[in-house]
Amino acid sequence: MSASLPGNRELPESQYDLNTYWGRVRQTAGITDPRTLFTGKHGLEEAKSRLIAYKQGQVHEMTPELWRAKKIVDSTLHPDTGEPVLLPFRMSCFVLSNLIVTAGMLTPGLQTTGTIAWQVANQSLNVAINNANANKSTPLSYSKIAQSYFLAVGASCSVAVGLNSLVPRLKRISPATRTILGRLVPFAAVASAGALNVFLMRGEEMRTGIDVFPVLSEKDKVRLASEGKAENDVPSLGKSKKAATLAVSETALSRVLNSSPIMVVPPLVLVRLQRTKWLKNNPRYTTPVNLGLILAMSYIALPLALAAFPTRQRISADTLEEEFHDKGGENGMVVFNRGI
Repeated sequence: MSASLPGNRELPESQYDLNTYWGRVRQTAGITDPRTLFTGKHGLEEAKSRLIAYKQGQVHEMTPELWRAKKIVDSTLHPDTGEPVLLPFRMSCFVLSNLIVTAGMLTPGLQTTGTIAWQVANQSLNVAINNANANKSTPLSYSKIAQSYFLAVGASCSVAVGLNSLVPRLKRISPATRTILGRLVPFAAVASAGALNVFLMRGEEMRTGIDVFPVLSEKDKVRLASEGKAENDVPSLGKSKKAATLAVSETALSRVLNSSPIMVVPPLVLVRLQRTKWLKNNPRYTTPVNLGLILAMSYIALPLALAAFPTRQRISADTLEEEFHDKGGENGMVVFNRGI
């Protein structure tokens, strides 16, 4: 992200108020904007050059062009490493990367083999996205990634196959209700395994902790600038397991919040549409309609879910381990990267 660029002048964190939910929604909508995917290497370097010019004092005010450059950089670079996130795993590509997999999981009438295949595909994508966007102060070994992957796949397949076999046995409910319940099986599998996937993929963070930093006051920022330093030059206060647990828990919950409307609304709407004369007479449109519903709901849900919690999380140092007490910055606060 832009914080990793050289220069001792800090960029404004956002043009919106990140202390409010709707401010974070607008900020997240920019970071997840799929149009940023069309920015090539030259466009990224140009955006970085604009922001570096501001951070080095060559440009004095934020302009619409600078805000656009910041959106490109923030949606492309990892906040910890400063390196580009692989394109399919960026949050700006999240909806497109998940579209086919989600449509596959929501396909009516899947048999056991198809259910397992799509759950494996979904968890494989989840592992890649979670690993690419995790807090990088505590790297995960390949063996841990493999272990987490197989546990998440096993959990999602068990839930999906188990519920698929259970729903037909519910004889006391109407066929219409059974149909609706059957369409909601993928939601139960995705929601439970999606949250589990985050905990498994980022479990090392909770075991060893993540870096926390003091929140700098304006006076601190001016002092650093006079010393030729930037905010990202401030050393970590140490690694906190409590901060890591909070970061991972919030990320897992945001995944559930994101998947819930996507896995629930389209299949229920499709059930209603399949009863209409138009779709009965044109069954070939079922798949395009399903994809359209998933795509629309995905773009609506993603910024609303990701904005539930700040990406740069601020909390009181006194709520962390004793070693961090009284070591916070402004108002006794510390900050850490939650990950996405």
